[in-house]
Amino acid sequence: MKFEKNIVKNAAVDAIVTALYVTLVANLLTRTENIFGDTSSGKEPLVAMFMLTLLVVSAAITGFAVFGRPVMWYLDGKKKEAISLLSMTIVLLFVFVFLVALVLLAS
Repeated sequence: MKFEKNIVKNAAVDAIVTALYVTLVANLLTRTENIFGDTSSGKEPLVAMFMLTLLVVSAAITGFAVFGRPVMWYLDGKKKEAISLLSMTIVLLFVFVFLVALVLLAS
């Protein structure tokens, strides 16, 4: 599959935005006890509500970052470009996952 420079650039931006957002959320989740304190003090329902709402918001943000532009292009009749963009974005996200896995395995 031949990719245009514009598609690669857009895919890289979409993948980087998604990876940065995931990194931000992951850092937040690893610090929840520091942020919210001990959850055994009756905060469990609120923490659960926060986590579920964060999940929904995260799905919306990452879904928009990955699928927003390809869907717009597809609806504008640029079907091949949309599929190429989505494919390249997914490949770049896989590269991000692979790099994180390598870091985990190395440590």
